[in-house]
Formats: sequence, C-alpha cells, structure tokens
Amino acid sequence: MNVSEKALQVHEENHGKLEVNSKLSVKTREELALAYTPGVAEPCKKIAENPDDSYKYTSRGNLVGVISDGTAVLGLGDIGPQAAMPVMEGKSVLFKEFADIDSYPLVINETDTDKLIEIISSLQYSFGGINLEDISAPRCFEIEEKLKATLDIPVFHDDQHGTAIVVASGIINSLKIVKKSMSDIKVVLNGPGAAGTAIIKLLQELGVTNIIACDRQGILYTERPNLTDPHKIDLAKTTNPKQETGNLEDAIKEADVFIGVSVAGALTKEMVKTMAKDPIVFAMANPVPEIMYDEAIESGVKVMGTGRSDFPNQINNVLAFPGIFKGALSVRASQINDEMKKAAAFAIANLITEDELNVEYVIPDPFDKRVVEAVSQAVAEAAIKTGVARTTGGH
Repeated sequence: MNVSEKALQVHEENHGKLEVNSKLSVKTREELALAYTPGVAEPCKKIAENPDDSYKYTSRGNLVGVISDGTAVLGLGDIGPQAAMPVMEGKSVLFKEFADIDSYPLVINETDTDKLIEIISSLQYSFGGINLEDISAPRCFEIEEKLKATLDIPVFHDDQHGTAIVVASGIINSLKIVKKSMSDIKVVLNGPGAAGTAIIKLLQELGVTNIIACDRQGILYTERPNLTDPHKIDLAKTTNPKQETGNLEDAIKEADVFIGVSVAGALTKEMVKTMAKDPIVFAMANPVPEIMYDEAIESGVKVMGTGRSDFPNQINNVLAFPGIFKGALSVRASQINDEMKKAAAFAIANLITEDELNVEYVIPDPFDKRVVEAVSQAVAEAAIKTGVARTTGGH
C-alpha cells in the first residue's frame, strides 16, 4: 500500500486519532463521590468565588482548543468543517506527542466572520489557549485580531505565525552561512496569503527593510490598479521601498532570499541565476515546491529549504507551535506577542551550533527533543519580560 492507502486504513481502523482518558479512577463509591457529586461541588464553589481558580481545579491550564471552519484545509481548500476534522485531530496528536499539551479539535459550521468570532469567543473559559487552523485568508487576519483584542488567553493562527517563526529561524541561520545581515538583504516573497503576510511582518520585526511581495498579478505596489484586498494594500504600503513594478521575474533580480508560499514551479532556474551571490531559497509549496531541490542547487542556490521531509531543511510548523503554547501556558500568558514569536525563532535557530551549521542543516529536525523545551523557555521568558504573563511558571 502507498501512503494514501495506509492513511485511510489507519484512520478507519481507529475511528480517528483521539480518545479521552480520565486522570481519576472511578471504581468505588468514594471515588465517584470525589470525581462527581457531591464532591465536585467544592471546586465549583471555589471557581464561582474566584474565576482564576479554574486554572487550579480544572484541566484548563494545559488545554488548547484547535479550531477551524474548514475553509482552507492544507492544500485542499474549502472542503468544509467535517472534512477538516482529520487535520484538527492530527494537530491535537502533535500537541500531545511533542509538548504533552491536551487539546480538543473543534470544527465550526460557520463562515460568517462576525458569527465565527462570536462562537469562538464564547468558548474561551474552556481553554487556556486557542489554536486557529485552516481558516481562509483574508478572513483569518480579522478573526485572529478581533479574538486577540477580546480574549485574555493566547490566540494563535498557526498557518500564519507558526510558519513565519520556522521560516525566520531558517533565515537567521542561513544568513550566518552566507555572511549577510537582515538589514542589508533583499527578500522576495511569492504568495502573500496568511503565511506569506505573517512571514513578511516577522522578518520586518527582525530588521529586514527591503521586502518585495508578489501575487499572481505580480509585484505589490501602492498604485497597482488591480490591488483590492485590504491586507495586500497594507503590504504594498509597508514593503517594496523603491515601489518596483513588474512580475516575479523582475522582482527576483539581485534578491538575496526567495520565500515561496505559493504554487509549484513558480520559480525557474533562469530566475535563480539572476539572484544575488549565494542566494537563499525557501520554496514551501506542497507537495511540489516552487522549484525542486536539485534544480535549485544546480542553479546556484546556496541554502535551500522546502516543506518536504525528503529534502534537507524541512520547514515544519511542529518546530514552533507545541513549544510556543507550552511556554505561553506555563506562565498563563494573556497573548502571544511579537517578542514571544521572535524569541521562539531565535530559540529554534540557536539549537544548531556554529560547528554543526551547514547548508543542509540550518533548521533542527522536527523530532529533535530539545526544540520544545528551548522554545517553551524562551517564549515564557519573553512573556514575563513583556508583561503578558500572569504567573512565573507552572500551570
């Protein structure tokens, strides 16, 4: 059987990937009285007196809601909430396996932005954090921002920020190899959707000033006639300092870095040859990248990363989100801010020592057991430093 056939078989045999386990034994009348009535009334009364005690007497402090409306599932698009459930279950598995965080997958049959925000907001007291997943752009930007402004628990859209953090960590290390700095490089990003927009904003936070974004119609610039999406209009104002025009082929000339979150084959060998010396390419279209690994290396790419596990330097969100939530939950952070994201990116990058760093190893392996703890600690420290932590550690 191939991977697709095996995946169907394992999902069918197990009826999904999750089950609920009790922390308490309920085999005697005494145990029943402690777990449920009448004993359960006591923690209820304590929480009623002090809502913060929900973190003391319930599982909330280590519980994340993995929430989607099914409008942008993997590379499958708008396939609906029921079809999104296998992905949400999978995300919950990763939370548990990588960071020992419990989570519930929730798919919501609502695509009206305001109503979806209202529904998710109403769930906040069940969780210590919310992981938004597979929600279409540009709606995902408004949904996340309004939830962050409303809720006092971390809200994190992993398709945006998880990708951005791992990309940033790879760029940090790649620049060490080519001996260039963030402030001096020209970056071209193809595909300014959810992930692309977040990547741009994080790289700007890290000091990159010359970024050009391209979509299907070409370079984003403020006076482009067909520019209508609000988030692209904003990007046109904050990127492309020389207000260059044209298409990807024009933008890529003398670029130090290409980042693709777009479509297979978007970057040609001819385009790569017009880039600056020792170019860095992160081509993350899946399953087929913007340019294949071998073609990129043949064309002169110095450091190449993709979203695939069969090539070096895999850009994998599992390097980021488990540790980010673990760190945020450990100090009961009210949000995940830019400083926490930057801290996560440097924590991932710094796991690779100067002696270990090479063109095929700029990003740790997803199964490197050091990653979660390093990211968790860095995120918790950044939360405390920026005043969004409500404790100094422990659930």
